[in-house]
Amino acid sequence: MKASPLPRKTANLSESIHQQLSMYALAASAAGVGALCFAKPAEARIVYTAAHVAIKANGGLFRIDLDHDGTPDFGLSNKWTHSTTFSFRTLSVRQSQSPNEMWMTNSKECGGILAGAAALPKGKRIGPKGEFNNPYRAAVMAAATKATTCGVWAGQSNLQAYLGLKFTIKGKIHFGWARVKVDTQQRPFSATLTGYAYETIPGKAIIAGATKGPDDDGQPVPATHTSPAPKPATLGMLALGAPGLSAWRREETLAATSDRN
Repeated sequence: MKASPLPRKTANLSESIHQQLSMYALAASAAGVGALCFAKPAEARIVYTAAHVAIKANGGLFRIDLDHDGTPDFGLSNKWTHSTTFSFRTLSVRQSQSPNEMWMTNSKECGGILAGAAALPKGKRIGPKGEFNNPYRAAVMAAATKATTCGVWAGQSNLQAYLGLKFTIKGKIHFGWARVKVDTQQRPFSATLTGYAYETIPGKAIIAGATKGPDDDGQPVPATHTSPAPKPATLGMLALGAPGLSAWRREETLAATSDRN
């Protein structure tokens, strides 16, 4: 019997399979590299806290803990001093930790330029390019005497706007917002904190009014605030117009020193 050519044919088949497997391995490797190249970065996550808290006149500093770590980040203050001869009202936001800052803007009332807290509209991008500062530790939102008013929040009957906030978590910068509804035509001012939020990714901007990111479920976390006992206003130190504003700034500086001690 003649020798069968099958062994030679089998050898050719093995080489073909080996070549196909090699090509498949190369294709799989290329696909894997492509998947790595197109991997999505970490999605933004916003922590939103629903709130409805009246900032009472002469009720002391109402503290806001944006990230719920037990340490206040900012505070809201609503003060009213009045008598038969004069009246002075101030609504302000203050940092509770020294690195924190607020989005500031200039107002030209009260006899000069006043650097106060900006009233940002919904949809405003709050991030690294924001005009953050804190020259007096506390930033005026609105101030008024019988004769004049100051601040971009002043003179409004039903304004709801956003504070732009910059603060740190474990040494890294984060951005957030606080929504406040005010009526500064009342005596005293009427102010209500209606919610706040921050972006969990360090250095990433947040949109004013945004309550969730792409990977969030949109469920708000419980509000955690601390508010001290009411502090009486000092009548003797206030006057009309710009002198009254200067006195208010000195009072805020003393209060800040007291907080640190």
